[in-house]
Amino acid sequence: MTVTRPLLTTLLLLGSAAPLSADNWPNWRGPHFDGSSQETGFPAVFSKTDGVAWKAELPGEGASTPIVWDDAVFLTSTDDTRNAVVAIRIDAKTGEIVWSETLGEGTRIDERSTYAGSSAVTDGKTVWFFSGNGDLTAYDFDGKRLWHRNIEEDYGDFAFQWTFSSSPQLYDGLLYLQILQRDVPVNGRGRTDGPIESFLLAMDPATGETKWKHVRPSDAVQESLEAFSTPIPVLHGGRPEIVVSGGDCLTGHDPATGRELWRWGTYNPGKIGHWRLVPSPVYGAGTILICAPKGDPVYAIAAGGDGSLPEAAKLWVSEGKAVTTDVPTPLFYDGYFYILNDRNKFLSCVHPASGQVVWSKAVDAKVKLEASPTGADGKIYLMSHLGEVFVFSAGPDGGEVLNATTFGESQSVNIRSSIVPANGTLYLRTDNLLYAVRK
Repeated sequence: MTVTRPLLTTLLLLGSAAPLSADNWPNWRGPHFDGSSQETGFPAVFSKTDGVAWKAELPGEGASTPIVWDDAVFLTSTDDTRNAVVAIRIDAKTGEIVWSETLGEGTRIDERSTYAGSSAVTDGKTVWFFSGNGDLTAYDFDGKRLWHRNIEEDYGDFAFQWTFSSSPQLYDGLLYLQILQRDVPVNGRGRTDGPIESFLLAMDPATGETKWKHVRPSDAVQESLEAFSTPIPVLHGGRPEIVVSGGDCLTGHDPATGRELWRWGTYNPGKIGHWRLVPSPVYGAGTILICAPKGDPVYAIAAGGDGSLPEAAKLWVSEGKAVTTDVPTPLFYDGYFYILNDRNKFLSCVHPASGQVVWSKAVDAKVKLEASPTGADGKIYLMSHLGEVFVFSAGPDGGEVLNATTFGESQSVNIRSSIVPANGTLYLRTDNLLYAVRK
């Protein structure tokens, strides 16, 4: 199959941190850090037997979303034969595995997830991988290891009830990683030789050297201190910042120093102790969303604040049981937020300034949908735990189901990787397969 590659353009959308070619997908939430691409030409109707250019067999499970730069696709996977998480590069044209390198020993500590949950990040020359047991490694595109460090060895064992997963982030010459964890050990996890701190870490991408570590305090309790979100760069009013969600609050930080610029809280005034946070923040049209867990509302906060934010900084709060999300991070695409309710199975289009629900449509999935939605070419792409794929039309007049098909197998139970639109191809990751779908 011959695919005409779209013309490379340099785009800067509202909220993007730096102009990047819109056809690449350099980090977990794409070129604009919001789950969207401005590229066109992606199919709406496809299946496992229609439109698949290739499928690559992976050595094991993993929830990391594919990262794409030109002809290189990067992801992590478990490999039971090595008892390890491996970093993989796949040829985007053929689906062949170019290289597979061991990140570190071990594959999992619980039955719900694996150490291969964090997505990589790349600048087009180097790719950085992180695994849930603390291994952080940089490779060049030929698979040469440039540096390696283990965050648990450096700062103590992670204090999480479940397997930790947050993706590294690259912005303006620094590599960021957030660790928002409990303040005491849980289930035998967590350091005992010193204080357990939640922090935002900035490193030199070339060497892995720590540039600064900003301790992020929180008055949350127990599991509510834990977050599986990823730090998101935001550019608003000419001021860049790194936005972090978790520990019952939302904070903005100076990218150069980690200094806290502002704080909003809380979505948990009752100090419920089991509200770990999974969704990352998302920015669009001057608004930052933070999603309370366990079926509670989505909160919209005005960007550009300073200090402890007043009640007036809260622009709106979602109402009803449709507009909420426990796991998926919302999408901002072409002027609207799209919020996926993973448990009650609704996709809602929401106006960013008012919170008005433009439309809310049921998703006819058999199981939960924990993969975050992505948007491109006037379409919203979703995938369930079972590998059920849904394509909705986007925009205020959207909400139409354009396609419903299944890529998972009968035994699929924990598919969480987002569908990635890049370079004229949709990448769909199931249990141990990566599919490339093209027109």
